[in-house]
Amino acid sequence: MSTALLKFDDLVCGYGDTMVLRGLSGAVGPGRVLGVLGRNGVGKTTLMRALTGFLPLREGAVTLGGRDLARALPHQRLALGMAYAPQEDVVFGDLSVQENLWLHLDDRDPDRYAACLALFPRLVERTSQRAGSLSGGERKLLSFTRTLGLRAALSILDEPTEGVQPENIERMVALVRARKAQGASFVIVEQNLEFLLAVADDLMAIDHGECLLKGEAAEFGREALEAHLMV
Repeated sequence: MSTALLKFDDLVCGYGDTMVLRGLSGAVGPGRVLGVLGRNGVGKTTLMRALTGFLPLREGAVTLGGRDLARALPHQRLALGMAYAPQEDVVFGDLSVQENLWLHLDDRDPDRYAACLALFPRLVERTSQRAGSLSGGERKLLSFTRTLGLRAALSILDEPTEGVQPENIERMVALVRARKAQGASFVIVEQNLEFLLAVADDLMAIDHGECLLKGEAAEFGREALEAHLMV
C-alpha cells in the first residue's frame, strides 16, 4: 500500500525470551480501517502494544506518515497523530468522567466530544462520577469517547465493544464511520465480528503471532472469518 498512513514490517517482539509476533506485516491507508481478528492469546494485543510503543521491537519497523517510529515513545507517537485505547486499564478510575475527558488536553473545546456525548448520554449523566465506579461497558464508552476526541490521524482500539450494550455498539459504528469520512484511520482489534464487518475496509487474521489471512474485507466470507475466532 504505497499511500499507507501506517506501515508495520516484519515485526518480531514479545516478553522476555518468548517471541509472540513472528514477522508480522501490514498497512493502513488514510480514511480506512484495518480490522485485526483472531482467537484469544494469539498476539493481537501484543501487536497493538508494539505499534503504540509500549512494547519494544526485537526486529522490524513501524512508520506513521512515512516517519520511522523506532525511537518514538508512546507520548511522542500520540503527538505525531497516533491515539490508543487499550483493552484493559481504559480509564483513570479515581478521577471523574469529566476529568478523564479533559485532563490530558490544553483546550476545552466543547465540539471535541459533542458527537460522542450526543450518542452516549449516560456519560453526560455521570460527568461528576468516579470513572472507576462505572460499569465495564461504560468505561469502554468513556475510553472510546476520549480517544475519538483526540482527533488523531490514526486511532488504535483494542476490543472497544467489550461489555458494551448492542445499541451503543451501533452508535460506535456510526462514529467510526463519521471519522473515516473525515479521513481518519483506525486499527481495531475486535472479537465482535458484526462490529468489525460494519467498519473495516481491510482485515488481518493472526494466529501464534503470524498472519493467516489478509486483504480487503469484501474478499472474505463470514464462515472463513468465524473460523479464526473459534477456540
